[in-house]
Amino acid sequence: MSRIGIFGGTFDPPHKGHIAIAEEAMKQLSLDAIYFVPAYLPPHKLQHYSMTAKHRLTMVKLAIDGHKDFKVSTIELQRRGISYTVDTLKAFRSRFPNAALILIIGTDNLEQFQLWKSPKAILQLASLAVYKRRGFNQSLKNQNIAFQLIKGQLLQVSSTEIRKRLVKGLTVSKLLSTPIERYIKRHSLYVRSYPIIRKRKINEINRTH
Repeated sequence: MSRIGIFGGTFDPPHKGHIAIAEEAMKQLSLDAIYFVPAYLPPHKLQHYSMTAKHRLTMVKLAIDGHKDFKVSTIELQRRGISYTVDTLKAFRSRFPNAALILIIGTDNLEQFQLWKSPKAILQLASLAVYKRRGFNQSLKNQNIAFQLIKGQLLQVSSTEIRKRLVKGLTVSKLLSTPIERYIKRHSLYVRSYPIIRKRKINEINRTH
């Protein structure tokens, strides 16, 4: 039975931390492949402007270039509108009926997991693999949810932090791969801050990143 990792997020932009997580997941979970799944317009992140789907997809492709077992799925971009994890997993199950699906999420996601749409259905479709995120140090043992912990010294950086640094003209060379940094400069991405569109609604939580 093949083992397929599913790594969803906004990837706005994708950074070295994302790749480090995927590399550790491949090794520790004995995965055959990891699919990066860029979200279209995540409802829980409308408090900030999201770079266009076209740019984010191109940057994800640049980020995984050279990693033969890393792939990108455009399922949520093609679906447009609000995409929920359970729907994405159903599509993967239809495509890979005999594979073991492993959903890769952060500790912040785990804390909110019961608020996601159809959490029980998600656990029937896939198992969870969790990586620690900075600022979320609560005990993971009290969640009453089965998961595997992705261990290791992962790069603690967020796309939000990178966007802020880019707006200020600060260096991001240690956080982004060279091809992505060049792409951002070439297309003048993240050159200014954007206003809040609307606040996050608790019933719209899907996943972060």
